[in-house]
Order: sequence, then structure tokens, then C-alpha cells
Amino acid sequence: MPLNSIYRFRLSLIPGGLLSILLLFLAFAIFFILFSSIDNKDFFSSIITSRIFDLVRFTVYQALLSTLFSILLGTALAWALTHQNSFKGRSYLIALLSSSLILPTLIVVFGIITVLGQNGWLNRALLYLFDYSFENSIYGLSGILIAHVYLNASFVARSLLHVFESIPKERYKLAKSLNFSTIQRFRYIEFPAIKLSLRSISSTIFLLCFTSFAIVLTLGGSPSYNTLEVAIYEAIKIDFDIPLALKLAFIQLSITIVLVFLSANFKVGISDIKTSTQKIPWLETKKLRILQISIILFSSILFILPLVSILIDGLGANFIKIFSDIVFIESFITSLIIASISSILTVLFALLISDTRRNFNINHRIKKTKFRSFINMIIAFSGNIYLAIPSLILGLGFFLLSLKFEAPLSYWAFGSVLCANILMSLPFALSILYPPMANVAQRYDKLSFSLNLKGSKRWLYCEWPYIKSSVLYVFALSFCLSLGDLGVIALFGSDEISTLPWYLYNLMGSYQTKDAAGVALILLILTLSVFIFLPRIFTRKKDV
Repeated sequence: MPLNSIYRFRLSLIPGGLLSILLLFLAFAIFFILFSSIDNKDFFSSIITSRIFDLVRFTVYQALLSTLFSILLGTALAWALTHQNSFKGRSYLIALLSSSLILPTLIVVFGIITVLGQNGWLNRALLYLFDYSFENSIYGLSGILIAHVYLNASFVARSLLHVFESIPKERYKLAKSLNFSTIQRFRYIEFPAIKLSLRSISSTIFLLCFTSFAIVLTLGGSPSYNTLEVAIYEAIKIDFDIPLALKLAFIQLSITIVLVFLSANFKVGISDIKTSTQKIPWLETKKLRILQISIILFSSILFILPLVSILIDGLGANFIKIFSDIVFIESFITSLIIASISSILTVLFALLISDTRRNFNINHRIKKTKFRSFINMIIAFSGNIYLAIPSLILGLGFFLLSLKFEAPLSYWAFGSVLCANILMSLPFALSILYPPMANVAQRYDKLSFSLNLKGSKRWLYCEWPYIKSSVLYVFALSFCLSLGDLGVIALFGSDEISTLPWYLYNLMGSYQTKDAAGVALILLILTLSVFIFLPRIFTRKKDV
């Protein structure tokens, strides 16, 4: 690695490099506090019991099924939207797919229970029309899979839609001239284009489902459907069995770290994040159009109905009672403060890490060597620590620290929730900001060098105009993810500190359905308003 390259790009290397080291140090500190708390000599000899084996097996099983169904439905929807690009409401459906990523998990769970629960809309409609209802409960594996597919299939569809639309029209013309069937067209034209993205998306979804907490906690229904994450929560919060929690944390960390390192090398090619809709140069057959429209209709109903149920049930809540509750007010303010701070820090961290990482992926900056690839992998891993150290394990680390160092529990809770929210949003922020920042460096480095643009001038005139929309999107995304998170707060939530998701969870747990519907509606409106309008307001102010 030439020293002149390091010196020339020192301002690009040092801040993000130090931040990556800090994040890795945080991971090491969590490891240290967990393992230093192990005082049982038989810890490792008794780590694999039948109960723990069943937990690992079910955690992997539900993650695999959730990933498979999410990929199948998301890919089918992206394919259908690509070939049916002229129907009314298409842009609104795509916007819905984008917003589903930031919907608070508890809102999705509440909506699914309202529609598909034992006394839900579907069962009541079937009883009224056909005097028949489903006997199977939404609680259990089926409910977990439905909620995971709801959240992840839309993410898959929105991500792959961009890739489908980026396929050159000439390839479709070639497929038409060769008289390819639909299957052949997908096999030889479309699948090769989306294959790399599918690998990256699949690994991310599997890790998210493997470490899923709120969905399994609320829809699991029984210990037989617990995952490692929920078992850690119950061991700490209910049984106060710290040794068992440490064993589960050790197993989960071992698995997730391996998975994150394996997925760190998945790369997505650098390209413009904005693409124009590609119109296929021929009409699909009637049967194929029916299939594509059916996929779009089914997916639309799947994504929209739970949100509609929240809107309808929420409007019947007693909002005077809700807004006069001091616990709700404190939870609301706490959520806004944590979300604001975490979103600002997430944007800053993502910019610094992306700025550093692009040096190790661009040959004219630092020449390609094995050492460069290794450093690139380490930096990528530092930004995806949350996938290796999920919120409950992070919370367990902070919980153990709170037992050793005396301080108000609310301080530990605030710090751990803030840290977890930043780490949770960072992988998404990096996946959004890194491609355009790498593209800027690839395109404009030589021009910047010739004009002697450095530091703040390069940022103002070269970087910011190109990545502004991405930065604003990341800010809104991280704000909403933080606003709806139910992770670490599940360990620290109390009368002293509470957030809106924890407040909603307590209402659902105490069967205060009407109040829960009202709070869910408030959280839904707040989240969607921030996600949709915040970037637009900032953009207008900037443009004036």
C-alpha cells in the first residue's frame, strides 16, 4: 500500500478508520463483559443441552423459511411490477413498499392480529358469509412467518425493482428475436442481472430473521416457538438466569459472526441509484398479464390491509385518555429525543465509514492487494456489527455493566437504547450511502485533483449535490427505525424510562386493545409523516 496514497487521502481514511476501530472496540467490549461474567467451570461442557439445541434449530428453521418466502414473493412482485408498469397507482404501491421497511414491528404485528387473529377481520367475514372460521391461531410459526414476509418481501421487491429496471432494453429485444419463452427470458436475461443482489439481500434477511425479537416475542405464543433472542430476554427479564442468558448469547454470537463475515464479501456493482422505468418492447400474453396482475393484487392486499385495520380500529380509540396519560407523554418525548440523536449520529457515522471504505475499492486510490481486501472486509464488518451483535446481546452487555458500575438505571437504558438504534440503522445507511459516494469518487476524483478541490470545497461542490437526497433519506429512515424499535428497551423498560413501542407492548400485554389501537395509529402516522415529508421539507428549504 503506497505511502503517498495514504497521505493523499488521509482526511478520507483517518476519521472513518478511527470510527471503525471504535465500533470494533465496542464489539470487543461486549465480548469481554460477557465472557468475564462467566464463572461456571462447567459452562462450555454444558452449553449444548436439548433445550438449547431446540432453540437453535427453530431459530435457524424459521429464519430459513422466512428468507425463502420473502425472496420468492418479493422477486415475483418486482418481476410483475417491471412488466406491468403502466397501471394506475403503481407509484403509490412502490412508495408503500419503500415505507414498509420503516414500519415499527409492533404496528405490523398489531395489524396482522387484527386481520388474521382468532377474532380478526378474516375469521369474522368467513363466519358471516360461510359460517366457517379458521381454527389455527395466528400465534406460532405461521404468525412469525407472515410477519417476517410482510416486512421483508416488500424490501426485496423494492430492492430488486431497481435491478430489473436497470436491465438494458436491448437484452429484451434480443430475447424477443430469439423467441425466448417467459421462463427462458427470466433464466438467461433477468436472473443473471439480479443474482448478485439476491445473494446480498438473502443474507441480510436471514440475519434479520435469525435475530428477530419483537415478532417472535409477540407472535410466538409458547416456549416451543422461542428463538435465541427471545430466550435471552426471558432468561434475564423473567427468570433472572444470567448463566443461561450468557450461554445463549455465546451461541448466537458464534453463529452471527460467522454469517456476517461470510456475507461481508457480497458486492453490488456501482451504478446510479436513480433509473428510468424500462418499457418492455412488446405486450405480454394474456395469461402472463393475468398472472402478473394477480401477483400485484395479492401483494397489495397483503401490504395494505393490516395498515387499513390499524387506521379503522385506531380511530375508535379514546385519544383524550391516551394524551392525558403521563406515561404516554414521557414515552413520546423519550422516543423523539432518542430518534433525533440516533439519526444524526447514524448519518455522520455512515458518511465517515463510506468515505473511508471507498478508498479500498477504487484502484486509482489504493492499489488492489490482499491486504487492501482484508481491510475493506474489516471496515464493512464494523458497519454491520448489529447483525453480529443484535440488540438483545448488546442490551445484555449493558445490563451486566449496570450491575458492576453504579449509576441510575435510566442512564444505562438511554445509552444502551441509543447505541442499539445507531447500530441497527447503520447497515441500511451504509448500503444506501456507499454506492453513490463510491460512484462520485470513481467519476470525479481526477477532475477534483486537477481543480485542486479538497476538504470542505470538494464536499460542497462535488459530493453533497450528488448524495444530498440519499443523506436526507437515510436521516428519515434511521429516525423511523429508531422510533419503532423494541429491543434493548425490553430489558430496561420501566416506570423510569419508556418509549412508544414499549408503551404499546404493555398495552397489548394487558389486553387494552382500544388504547393499543390508538397508540398504534399515532405511531403509524408519526412514522409515515417523518419518512415521507421530512426529506421533502428539507429539500425545499435548501432549494429556496
